[in-house]
Amino acid sequence: MAIAPETLEKLRGEMEPPTADLSWLDLSLPDTRATPGRRGLTLDDINVAPYGDPLETTSNFGMAPRGVGQRPEAPRKGVAYQEKADVWSKNATLLYEEAVQRQWSSATDIPWEELPPLPDDIEQAMCQYCTFLTEVEFIAGDVPGQWLPKISPEYYESKLFLASQIMDEARHLDVFRKRAFANGGGLRQQTDENGLRALINAKDFTEMSALMHVLAEGFVQSLFRMGEYIGQSEVDQRIFRMCAQDESRHIAFGIMHLKYVLETQPWRREELHSYFDLFEADLARPIEAMDMDPTNEALLILLGDKIDEGIQRSMAVGKRRVNEYMHRLEVAGMPERRERMNPTFQMMLAGGAG
Repeated sequence: MAIAPETLEKLRGEMEPPTADLSWLDLSLPDTRATPGRRGLTLDDINVAPYGDPLETTSNFGMAPRGVGQRPEAPRKGVAYQEKADVWSKNATLLYEEAVQRQWSSATDIPWEELPPLPDDIEQAMCQYCTFLTEVEFIAGDVPGQWLPKISPEYYESKLFLASQIMDEARHLDVFRKRAFANGGGLRQQTDENGLRALINAKDFTEMSALMHVLAEGFVQSLFRMGEYIGQSEVDQRIFRMCAQDESRHIAFGIMHLKYVLETQPWRREELHSYFDLFEADLARPIEAMDMDPTNEALLILLGDKIDEGIQRSMAVGKRRVNEYMHRLEVAGMPERRERMNPTFQMMLAGGAG
């Protein structure tokens, strides 16, 4: 493409040096020196001076993190949430720092060389279980990723935590896929994903967090704990133990976010109940239909030497799972949920041991 003659003339002529503005060089600003603590220089340590506490409401629709001097001509990036309560969790900084410090590698932190051969039926059942968990963890990474662009940089702590969660979920789907192949069994059958679809379809951040972090991830953590119990080797037990450790952070974020919403936006209580009503019904439907999908059948094999024994232990796991879910809601400030939980959940609490 040809260069315009007037542009060539300017390039050949003597260039005038640009005029320095230096308005950014403001020596009157307060001292914002951050001091490392016993855990190093953390997010809490740098929340000093005018940058410490996020505003309750922000007009920052751009890409400038909290505390940055904003330019009037900066473009907007489509931020959806202006209210702190809509995305905030008081423990986000601590959970992010823990996530960074406790990252692990599925390639080197699992002793794959120690994985023993298993009877064919046990190995295939474990592979079916891992196939299901690989599907679950794909969704668990996709869902928070949808919300990152909608959160203002004013509340960057929540954005950082969600980014760490996505990394956790990526590692989980990675490790379960590897486990399915490590002993020669391979991936098995896809299972019902209607409940997972509800997470992707959430229209509000708090709806997503309540359903995903408080309900769904709590149920998955129960599966991880059960996986450690049914694991046939130290390899399997370590996989489930380390995944459960990560999952605890995601649940903690959701509980504290829900608690903050109920404290600052109490008028949303019935709205939140409606989300749980619908999602509990989705999760209960296969149980009501007595749907024995491949994963349920695989779990019965893994839980007991006989099918009857596996069913009894599965019922006990279901009872504990619902009890833990209700306890999380009590901690978040919704104790009345126990009185209006789905009838199938009530039935699960009535049956089973433990």
